Amino acid sequence: MTEISVSSRAYCKMIFHAAKYPHLAVNGLLLASKSSSDRSKLEIIDAVPLFHQCLHVSPMAEIALIQVESKAAKEGLQIIGYYAAAENFYDNTIEKAPGCKIADKIAENVSNACFVVIDNRSVCTNMLYPALKMWQQIDSKWTKSKYSLDDSKNTLEAVSLLLQRGAMKELNDFDNYLDNTTNDWFNLHLNRDLSKILSMH
Repeated sequence: MTEISVSSRAYCKMIFHAAKYPHLAVNGLLLASKSSSDRSKLEIIDAVPLFHQCLHVSPMAEIALIQVESKAAKEGLQIIGYYAAAENFYDNTIEKAPGCKIADKIAENVSNACFVVIDNRSVCTNMLYPALKMWQQIDSKWTKSKYSLDDSKNTLEAVSLLLQRGAMKELNDFDNYLDNTTNDWFNLHLNRDLSKILSMH
């Protein structure tokens, strides 16, 4: 089984997406380096928030996938997986996660694709442990998998601090971009803020 790690940046964006829309289901894409040839290791470097309205395969989802794939390629990245948080506070399993067909579509094109479900019950302003559950596509089936969070203690402290400040309101998903094309769905501003806070620890 592949050894999976999640970067501080990817973790921050996934948690912010769920925290910005606590009353709605959300989803997004996971990115990894294109250049990595080590099949035994997978580092999820970034996350791209997609939708908080229609989370299923649709013309908008197809457009988003094409745009994310193109932008990621320019950054030397590729789509490696999918994440989602259910609308219901207690639905924290892959069976209850919205937009599973998008995850299946990614898995058709990527070996070792990942599926992350955000554990709604663990998203808070004082996180003591990562609020993610991980699955990986193995032999054409989603299998529960372990993962590690980069610099776990400092990442959790930094994300908790940013949540306390209400920084999740600054996150843009693809829905926000469709409403106003000046909204940056790659969220480069958050990358800078998170890097600054992590460097202080």
